[in-house]
Amino acid sequence: MWRLLGWALLGTCLGWLVGVPGLGLAGGFAVCLVFHLRQLRAAYLWLTLRPQGEPPTASGLWGELFDRLYRYQKSQQITQSRLRTTLARIQESSEAMRDSIVMLDRHGDLEWWNSAASNMLGLQTAHDRGQHITNLLRDPQFISYFNGRDYSEPLTLTSPIDERRILQYQITLYGDDERLVMARDITRLHQLEQMRRDFVANVSHELRTPLTVLSGYLETYSEMAEQLPPRLGRSIGQMQAQTQRMQNLVNDLLLLSRLEIDQGGKDHEPLDVTALLNSVAADARALSGHQHALTIEGDYAAQLVGSEQEVRSAVSNLVFNAVRYTPAGSAITLRWKAFGQGACIEVSDDGEGIDPVHIPRLTERFYRVDKGRSTATGGTGLGLAIVKHVLLRHDAQLQISSHPGEGALFRCVFPATRIHLPAALPRNASSV
Repeated sequence: MWRLLGWALLGTCLGWLVGVPGLGLAGGFAVCLVFHLRQLRAAYLWLTLRPQGEPPTASGLWGELFDRLYRYQKSQQITQSRLRTTLARIQESSEAMRDSIVMLDRHGDLEWWNSAASNMLGLQTAHDRGQHITNLLRDPQFISYFNGRDYSEPLTLTSPIDERRILQYQITLYGDDERLVMARDITRLHQLEQMRRDFVANVSHELRTPLTVLSGYLETYSEMAEQLPPRLGRSIGQMQAQTQRMQNLVNDLLLLSRLEIDQGGKDHEPLDVTALLNSVAADARALSGHQHALTIEGDYAAQLVGSEQEVRSAVSNLVFNAVRYTPAGSAITLRWKAFGQGACIEVSDDGEGIDPVHIPRLTERFYRVDKGRSTATGGTGLGLAIVKHVLLRHDAQLQISSHPGEGALFRCVFPATRIHLPAALPRNASSV
């Protein structure tokens, strides 16, 4: 500002001496404008032609501006260098990973992937960059998983370039609706799991014949109990009970193996759930010896689409558990009712209840809340595992609610796609 005023005053004085003060003032402004234009040109040449070099030499306002720009430029260069180093280290570490990593933009197009992704998924840098992920991974299950946007659980599929390899996909959302796709080779784990299933199925199958023979001889000896010494008679009774328990365990293991291996769906048809619950309740009363009060509530007339054998097995396990693990005189209730957009089968009791700390593990094989009581009641520890697998095959969920002293509630929740409404049933039918 002082420079501008100085040139204006000098031009005015010179113009006054020659009799044209206005022209002198204009000349002073012109000189000042030329000076600023020269400084602006110097700044332009510095920033465009040699941005990494030293700033132009200047004084006053322009000198301070050049100094500030130079310091800001240096700080940005340091920041960019750190970011580039960090990005390079991330890429190097990603390249060193055995799991494949694929970065997608908000549209689902490929942005970057590591070498493991090239080996597992067959991605090629030159041709595939910018392609949509579903153009390269065309398995219908992956496309449904990708578009469903529910990535809480991983997806297991065969490799698109090698059917002998089993991959587990996990997608994570981040940033501006961008996605990170990770694929892990679980071929070895899959083979070990298959070996375990085959071993359990084969051993269980081989045990059935000797157990049947043993059970037959014990039954014969029990019929001759009056001719045997009292101590031997009691031993035969105990052997029969343990043999029956072993047969139950073998049957449950075979059922679990079939549920894990068989894809199911072939025998699914509309089921009369109310009639099924009445049948299961009759079996439970026989098991209980009529020492429990079993009731069926609700008049929801819709049918459930599924396998009658599997659904009966699941419901029977829930009801029989309620009979075994509640004291005589307890009330057990079975319900079939509407639940939000679907329907559910509920089995509740007013027994001792379960500590919530055990609930997350109840569906694990052979997990027991009270080992001594489970052994005494003849349970195998596989009932809720069977229920879990049956519900998974029916697109359903098992919900458990219980507290000590407040009984327990087991709810099998089925989606609307599994509910069949007869033609005579109004669409707004609901449970009581």
